[in-house]
Amino acid sequence: MKKLVKNGTIVTATDTYFGDILIDDGVIVMIGVELEAQGAEVIDAAGCYVFPGGIDPHTHLDMPFGGTVTIDDFESGTRAAAFGGTTTVIDFCLTSKGAPLQSAVKTWHDKSRGKACIDYSFHLMVAELNDDVLFELPQIIDEEGITSLKVFMAYKNVFQADDDTLYKTLLLAKEQGALVMVHAENGDVIDYLINKALADGKTDPIYHALTRPAVLEGEATGRACNLTELADSQLYVVHVTCAEAAWKIEEARKKGLRIYGETCPQYLLLDVSVLNLPNFEGAKYVWSPPLREKWNQDVLWDLLKNGMLQTIGSDQCSFNFNGQKDLGIHDFSKIPNGGPTIEDRFSLLYSEGVAKGRISLNRFADIIATSSAKLFGLFPQKGTVAIGSDADLVIFDPYAERTISASSHHMKVDYNAFEGMKVTGEPVSVLVRGEYVIRDKQFVGTPGYGHYLPRKRFNQPERLPLKEKSLGGVSG
Repeated sequence: MKKLVKNGTIVTATDTYFGDILIDDGVIVMIGVELEAQGAEVIDAAGCYVFPGGIDPHTHLDMPFGGTVTIDDFESGTRAAAFGGTTTVIDFCLTSKGAPLQSAVKTWHDKSRGKACIDYSFHLMVAELNDDVLFELPQIIDEEGITSLKVFMAYKNVFQADDDTLYKTLLLAKEQGALVMVHAENGDVIDYLINKALADGKTDPIYHALTRPAVLEGEATGRACNLTELADSQLYVVHVTCAEAAWKIEEARKKGLRIYGETCPQYLLLDVSVLNLPNFEGAKYVWSPPLREKWNQDVLWDLLKNGMLQTIGSDQCSFNFNGQKDLGIHDFSKIPNGGPTIEDRFSLLYSEGVAKGRISLNRFADIIATSSAKLFGLFPQKGTVAIGSDADLVIFDPYAERTISASSHHMKVDYNAFEGMKVTGEPVSVLVRGEYVIRDKQFVGTPGYGHYLPRKRFNQPERLPLKEKSLGGVSG
């Protein structure tokens, strides 16, 4: 059935204007003023913004970690995402050394098939680059449309890859049109600091942060940027938390390098002091990289505003406080890392960003949707409001006020990291490919409605070559 969204204020990364949107067969077919369509269902968006559906570029649904599994899977996680205005998620597919990459991709397809309420895609972790991986990766990029590759520089003896693997991945990504993503922390030094803290009897949650200092995130970010420059490749730094890392990205971008940065709501709004809460409550806020001193937040907001940081991901990685986080009650290194943010990402960025004057409406649309669509090969199918694009739309009431709470959120997890925070602005209705998933703040979607999205290869803009550079082919 055709749908006609009328009387709304349409907001994209570049424009804000009053207009109507005609949807047919899941696609936007006309945008104009005072449109009419015989037999179309009319959606009155008067007094609301109409945003492109949010794209969350960083989620971990149904993911094994630290002897347990994230409590929110592709059904509960994507349902909560939809309530929050997100219509597409890109989840991380974890691989194992020595196992075929395709087996990991199959596992993630099995986790998501028949469950996702919104559209989704995958990033692929690269832990090693041997002959088998070098043979298999181009096939997966081509056949699965997985055009982003994740390399961990942290989690020694679990996920961490060496610099040789990172550099070869950057070279391969340049050849294949993929985007390399890094978790940038110096895992070797962190491992030493963790073992020393535990040997000294320091076991409380705050030591998670103290053993992962900001200087080690800055060092790893700078190293990754330098290797990207050497390879003349492209890099996306996930969950940037601090000035030391953000400034490295800014420096690289000012040199003309294809380097991009993502931050997350928790790093914009929470600080390290919450890890000191009594009764082990600080464990709720154990992420990696950890929360930082509050002054870093102003740096992150400024770089989001001026475009030196491009996206905001949720880094959704939810573990129950009771029964999962408490695995580390006597050893901070055993606290499962991660928190629940998929549902509130959209509203928090609007409330703390737009409503408080930190970013513009158009910058909001860019950060919450468009930049991720462009970087990860989904634009213009996703990430904008335009003729020919999927009708992924968020009808958003900018005046609504609510208080965030675990008692009213739609995730399975038993706490909310932003408990008690008041926000301004809320999605009223959310459409994915022209169909309601959220209608008048009620879930009307269907698990399994979400489509898997193969993605286009990374678009490499022209840039001047470096004066001095030693490249070399990728080899096993």
